[in-house]
Amino acid sequence: MSGFEPLLVLDDIKKNYGAIEALKGISFSIGKGEVVALLGDNGAGKSTLVKIISGGLEPTSGRMTFDGKPFQAQSPSEAKRAGIETVYQDLSLCTNVDVVANFFMGREITRKVFGIPVLQEKEMERVVAEAMENAGTRIPSLRNKVETLSGGQRQAIELNRFVHWGGKLVLLDEPFAALGVDQTRRGLEMIRRVANQGIGVVIITHIMQQAFQVADKIVVIRQGVVAGDVETRNTTTDAVISMITGEPVTGAGPAGPSAAERGSGEQEQTI
Repeated sequence: MSGFEPLLVLDDIKKNYGAIEALKGISFSIGKGEVVALLGDNGAGKSTLVKIISGGLEPTSGRMTFDGKPFQAQSPSEAKRAGIETVYQDLSLCTNVDVVANFFMGREITRKVFGIPVLQEKEMERVVAEAMENAGTRIPSLRNKVETLSGGQRQAIELNRFVHWGGKLVLLDEPFAALGVDQTRRGLEMIRRVANQGIGVVIITHIMQQAFQVADKIVVIRQGVVAGDVETRNTTTDAVISMITGEPVTGAGPAGPSAAERGSGEQEQTI
């Protein structure tokens, strides 16, 4: 049993497209401060489920409970207001403006001078600098345009912004697909720091090593159903691959790899 207080509970979520059943009854939970790796082959139903959670799709049937209350967002903006946000590979930053402007997009601090709202640039920069420092994120200048930053730095801005504005659950869709080894390592560390603040994290990835490095729990979806819902420490890569494919894998067993085996020395394995 998970030791995390439930944040999002999915109960028998189904989604039909005409006669096609994309999701056939998905049930699992995500806890406060828990990192859940959502795995599955292409077409398994992961993207459909993420869209339902984040308000992009309405389920055909089923129930969701978020933060102790019945929940069904009618749009991504409604989900965002509730504290749920999806971070995609291409992010949602404006690359032609600086870090501060992106952090405060739509939430700018202003003060009226002769009835005219004037941006409080120094105050906004101070808030962003403090948020970045608290998260352990290093950016040479907050006044640099985002287009000059690395993929890892851009991702850090988006996650830090989410945390600062009261986010409760973040869904990361293949967050490290375009990042190098060092940036991926920093990204995984950042996910743990975010989770340590009581925020639920769902990471959708095809790289098995990343799931074992950062996730507390692995949920596998196969052909629209939950084929596995296991604590990471109690499983193995072979066992998870068997859940994904539906076929037995030689050597699969209940014992999970040690922390050292889940580290950088393990060969990267994709699914």
